[in-house]
Amino acid sequence: MLTILFLIVSNAYSQTQVIRGKLIDTDSKSPLIGATIRVLGSDPVLGNVTDINGEFRIDQVPLGRVNLMVTYIGYEDRVIPNVLVTAAKEVIVNVSMIESVEKLAEVVVTADRNKGEVRNEMALVSARSFSVEETQRYAGAFSDPARMVSTFAGVAGDAEGDNNIVVRGNSPKGLLWKLEGVEIPNPNHFASEGSTGGPVNALNSNMLDNSDFYSGAFAPEYGNALSGIMDIRFKKGNNQTREYTAGASTLGLEFTAEGPFKKGYNGSYIANYRYSSLQLLSDLGILDFGGIPKYQDASFNVNLPINRKHTLALFGLGGKSKIQSEEELDNGDPAYKGEFNSDLGILGLSHVHFISDKAYLKNIATLSATSLYSVDDLVNDNKEFYNAYNSDISKTTLRTVSTFNYKISAQHKVETGVIFSDLSYDATANEYNYDHQALENVLSDQGGSQTIQAFTSWKYRVNEDWTITSGIHYLYFDLSNAHSVEPRAALKWQMTPRQSLNAGYGLHSKVESISTYLAKTSNDQEQLIQPNKNLTPSKAHHWVLGYDLTVSPQAHLKAEVYYQHLFDIPIENLPGSTFSLLNASDSYINRPLINDGTGRNYGLELTYERFFHQGLYYMGTLSLFQSLYTAMDGAERSTAYNGNYMANFIGGKEFNVGGPEKNKVFFVNAKVALLGGGRYTPLDLERSREQGHAVYHEDKPFSQKGDDVFFVNLTVGTRKNKKNTTREFKIDVQNVTNNQAVIREYYLEPTGEIERGTQLSLIPNIVYSIKF
Repeated sequence: MLTILFLIVSNAYSQTQVIRGKLIDTDSKSPLIGATIRVLGSDPVLGNVTDINGEFRIDQVPLGRVNLMVTYIGYEDRVIPNVLVTAAKEVIVNVSMIESVEKLAEVVVTADRNKGEVRNEMALVSARSFSVEETQRYAGAFSDPARMVSTFAGVAGDAEGDNNIVVRGNSPKGLLWKLEGVEIPNPNHFASEGSTGGPVNALNSNMLDNSDFYSGAFAPEYGNALSGIMDIRFKKGNNQTREYTAGASTLGLEFTAEGPFKKGYNGSYIANYRYSSLQLLSDLGILDFGGIPKYQDASFNVNLPINRKHTLALFGLGGKSKIQSEEELDNGDPAYKGEFNSDLGILGLSHVHFISDKAYLKNIATLSATSLYSVDDLVNDNKEFYNAYNSDISKTTLRTVSTFNYKISAQHKVETGVIFSDLSYDATANEYNYDHQALENVLSDQGGSQTIQAFTSWKYRVNEDWTITSGIHYLYFDLSNAHSVEPRAALKWQMTPRQSLNAGYGLHSKVESISTYLAKTSNDQEQLIQPNKNLTPSKAHHWVLGYDLTVSPQAHLKAEVYYQHLFDIPIENLPGSTFSLLNASDSYINRPLINDGTGRNYGLELTYERFFHQGLYYMGTLSLFQSLYTAMDGAERSTAYNGNYMANFIGGKEFNVGGPEKNKVFFVNAKVALLGGGRYTPLDLERSREQGHAVYHEDKPFSQKGDDVFFVNLTVGTRKNKKNTTREFKIDVQNVTNNQAVIREYYLEPTGEIERGTQLSLIPNIVYSIKF
């Protein structure tokens, strides 16, 4: 009897799950029929072969982390490492495979593809993929892809708490966000005009598929970017089983649903909604203080296959955010009050036509809209509020992308495309003029502008060891009638099965935020004019040389050196001026500008990474760099982002608790970082007191260096699998040691003193989620 009872109990806890997915050719996207997929190390062997649609299914896979091996005659073998199998959801793995160039009777491939290789096969340098699981796992990332990539070599986050991305010493304004292959506006809550970051990302990690991050010498298809690219992809919903995820955290309450539309149809949906936890507590009357951040967001992705040759997809992202705040001095006197609202909406429709097993055409149309409203009131000498700034800026963009891909052979692939953007805007801003002691209109315009981009790429695989990509990108900006023709090229040499060398070059350009072109300033006759409408896009030459060594099947060492020459940079059109847009991170500039500025960024990046294996992973990065600029005065100086060095270490370990039958895991993840201090322009205290507002020593731009920023992020938690459910609880803490490095200074008008801003203090995020 005891034996029978034991068997019943054991069977109840012997939980398994399904792994399924689809295999396609990397170049043509056509399905691969008859490929073999197996779970490495399984006994008895678990595996299957793909059907006529390239789809496979493996049943009864034990819970935990597994590695998949994919083989197909005429193609390079592929290993998919670290696949997390839980009780709650089927694991859907979509795999692309590269056709072998060498046609032999038997092909034996001994080297696995690098886990960090990106989805875009045209990108051979300065590129890294990341998974949704990494976004949720890395300590301090708060499930935000922008915060997660700040761990990569050459990438720094914002010490004050926003998720701005500083890539190789460039301004965050040089970053491009893409969603489903299309450029999108800043996808962050509380996003200021012209910025690319914010305190909370509206992109929810439960919606994300494996995505790519690029830090230089971009492939030909990428335009309108100078520093980096976040190429985000939504995952497809489960097209066979309905699944749900509910979560509660310090950031918000959220719910995700996915599943099929009907039995027998391969279409699916996935949708997510999140509501700010602090806003909910405020709505319930539990919290009542100024400065509560209120936000909510929603996103969805609907996949609608028509037949084997045509597929439609509808996707969207929306977010609303608002904050009203008041600040007081230590003695209770008023110091500041303000309001900030920002809204975001993106709706897209894509159509893929598989013309043949070698060619396909993809068309995408999106409509995006942003709205920003802000008011800042300061206190005068009489302790009365006055309006120092207000703005109301709305923008709507219709964008279409058409891309044609043709796989000529295993050695040759071409890709060409056209991108058209039509922007409509209505923008107003007023700023207090301290010379005139009055509010002055610095932005007031409505209208539209268009941008046209086109590109052509060619990939040539000379043999199994040599790959070359080349192409050209063209950009036209009609507001200033500016053209930019941008050649791109890269190569990869697999010197040995364990070592590879790559190199890349690209010319790149970036259009500024529309408000920069429309901003007003006073001329010599005290008349307001718009001097910046003729500005052309900023440009940069990127050169990159890289080396990769596979230390073991689970670890690799990567090194890259780079040089960037920036030119046609907008600088102030005033003799002796030290102002350059290379030092701006957001907003617009109401100064007269011309494209005569330059800059240089160069450095060395090292990465040693052990991929997740047997419950352990870690990665260490070291970046040494210089970031310099030259303005109208002709002197070369450090930019605001020239921290000179960055060092990161992340790692984590999973422990099985209570034996295999418990299906419970305890995990701990950590990040330790040391960032060289950023630079800022010192305040002129005497003149600031005389004029009643902040006045800087503009003859000493960025001559002050902030303290080095040190922080430790720590995550601890548990994951428990029960029948058809997975529960996870974790505490994710940023800056555990509460280090308070001084990173800037600002003038406090009510006191007439200089205050110092410090890095973000200790912030805990408590997260509970259940998947079922």
